Amino acid sequence: MSQMEPDDAPWLTAGATARVLALLNDGGEEARVVGGAVRNALLKIPIGDIDVATTAVPDEVIRRAKTAGIKSVPTGIDHGTVTLVIDAQPVEVTTLREDTETFGRKAKVAFGRDWVGDARRRDFTINALSIGTDGVVHDYVGGLADIAARRVRFIGNPAERIAEDYLRILRFFRFHAAFSAGDVDRAGLLACIAAREGLATLSAERLRVEMLKLLVADGAVAAIAAMADGGLLLPVLGGVAYLGPFAAMIAAERRLALQPDPVRRLAALAVAVTEDAKRLALRLRLSNAEAKALDSMGHRWWRLGGMDETTAKRRLYRLGAERYRDRLLLAFARAGADADPAPWLELATLPQRWSAPKFPLKAADFIARGVAEGPSLGHVLTLAEDAWLAADFPLDGVVLAVIADQAVARINSNKDLRP
Repeated sequence: MSQMEPDDAPWLTAGATARVLALLNDGGEEARVVGGAVRNALLKIPIGDIDVATTAVPDEVIRRAKTAGIKSVPTGIDHGTVTLVIDAQPVEVTTLREDTETFGRKAKVAFGRDWVGDARRRDFTINALSIGTDGVVHDYVGGLADIAARRVRFIGNPAERIAEDYLRILRFFRFHAAFSAGDVDRAGLLACIAAREGLATLSAERLRVEMLKLLVADGAVAAIAAMADGGLLLPVLGGVAYLGPFAAMIAAERRLALQPDPVRRLAALAVAVTEDAKRLALRLRLSNAEAKALDSMGHRWWRLGGMDETTAKRRLYRLGAERYRDRLLLAFARAGADADPAPWLELATLPQRWSAPKFPLKAADFIARGVAEGPSLGHVLTLAEDAWLAADFPLDGVVLAVIADQAVARINSNKDLRP
């Protein structure tokens, strides 16, 4: 056991979590904060959601919440989970459980009162810690030692933990990337390799969530390399993985002080052409926005190499700031270790140094020149915009009039340009 200082866990004594603990630590029942919040507090890193475990069964949790005027939502009632909402802040409360029959994710569970048994059915030692309102950290599986060593280990037999849910293979590497300071735990790594065929049983949605989290973890480069060495990337990505460009993308993000972006990193890792982007969008069930971003990055990224700033401005105008930057960074990541980073980084900062003007000619300018509304109007606008870009974005009225007149003349003289 260990004692956590109040400053490291202010949520134990104030706020929504403290109210939930007070509500459930009464009448012979006990409640503690479990899992990630405890782990992160001990590592002195920001915490996300705070989960509470309790000996009280779900019906009792709901009854107590109702008596206290607290809203309860049965978010996972079959598995013993009720979400209590206090001051618009949700706190997930789960009754202690024990397996009665074990067959993967569909294991039958019964509610219990055994904190040791509940801890032992979790995935990794660092996720099985719990803390009560007295600040005492309870450790039944060696999690405190692994926190101190910055090590991620499965609880008990790694093969058994993985067989319960093959997603734990990806979670093992994600948690290693986020929290470890050394090599991947060998026993866990070998068990993941031996069970890699189980990855094919996972849904695309679950793969997506874990992979996108893994890609933005601090230690993603080493973790992804370990997965590649163990033959674990191909079952997930369904294609070639490019470790060099992946590392180069992360280095470029850091040099430009950009927030880590999972889709940008996924492109560096696995997209050489747009067909790769389409495969990944299906394989990982990416959102529409994610799929479009990935596809844009993969579209002729090689054309952005060796651009002068005039050409770069036209690309920026066409693509928009975000798509321009991401495609450029993919080209930079694939340029190789010998590429001089200076010109690439200069081009990457173009959106901060220059804003593309809006195309100043309007449909009315061409209608006034005798172009009828319809397809011809769209064609002449396209011709004029191309000419405007080639002329380096002029805004002078005389120059714009010449561009408009020339575009109309081309439409009138070239039957191939007419609808």
